[in-house]
Amino acid sequence: MRTAIVVAAITALVTIVLFGGAGDPSGPNAFVVIGISQGAVYGLVALGLVLVYKGSRVFNFAQGEFGTIAAFIVYILIEQVRSINIPYGVAIVIAIIGVVLVGLILERLIVRPLLNAPRITLLVATIAFALLAVGVELLLFLPEPKTLAPILSKLPFEVQIFGFIVEAQRVLVVGVLAAFAGVLGYFFSKTDLGLAVLATSQDAFATRVVGIGVERMSRFIWGSAAFLGAVAGILYVPIAGALTPGVLTSGVLIPSFTGAVIGGMTSLPGAFVGGVVVGMIQSLSNWAFGHYYLGERLWQDVVPGGPDGILMVMLLLVLLARPQGLLGTEA
Repeated sequence: MRTAIVVAAITALVTIVLFGGAGDPSGPNAFVVIGISQGAVYGLVALGLVLVYKGSRVFNFAQGEFGTIAAFIVYILIEQVRSINIPYGVAIVIAIIGVVLVGLILERLIVRPLLNAPRITLLVATIAFALLAVGVELLLFLPEPKTLAPILSKLPFEVQIFGFIVEAQRVLVVGVLAAFAGVLGYFFSKTDLGLAVLATSQDAFATRVVGIGVERMSRFIWGSAAFLGAVAGILYVPIAGALTPGVLTSGVLIPSFTGAVIGGMTSLPGAFVGGVVVGMIQSLSNWAFGHYYLGERLWQDVVPGGPDGILMVMLLLVLLARPQGLLGTEA
């Protein structure tokens, strides 16, 4: 019930904003659409963050690098190995498999030896892995931005929202997020494996007693998180327009964490909703600060970084009013 109420409230707010800006070329409609698609990427990364947190009670700061590594693999296969002429779809599959292997290696060499260590130790270990990955990317690819072509350049039909034509890649991002949210929601509530993952997060010793392999669950969790991060990176970079070392860690990870906390770190639907909410707040704030004046100066000139400040204020209000997040069940 609470999920339905929150989703209905957000939908109503979006509809009001879109109707209010209909017919105004300088209105917020384009920013609403951009915010939803951007929020969908945040939601995908947030799903991976929540998955790891539900399974191991760890904040995974390496989640962004899963996406960056996947994007660089696709870039190498498409742009630098042109003599083989690898299809885009094949490059994506290879990239996802490669990143899942990276996630499994991370789990085996770093996470599993620290499985019984304090959670802060594991958190620092994921930060160290992310920094290592960014350093390797800088050595291999240098800081100069690269470009990655969109997976979908056009659709067989045109998608318009109140006069604003939505790019095919943005439609794909939102559709993928919705599909993953539904699949994961069903997986954790209806399947034996999903329930086993949740049981592992609650009491590892008890799950061993009843015959559930904690190590196997840990592999599954980190492999799945790497998969979600890889998909997010491959979808995000063509929209962002530039592929640079650490691009998802620097530009997506913190908003995704914010979305996961707002939605609830124990709620997969919350990650979905929180990511979209964060994307919309960022986008609409950017529009407002570049549209309205305080005296003769734009808001963005008076308060640099204002959109980020608004996002942090909203996060603070949610935490004060409901520490477990909008859809979470525990603080």
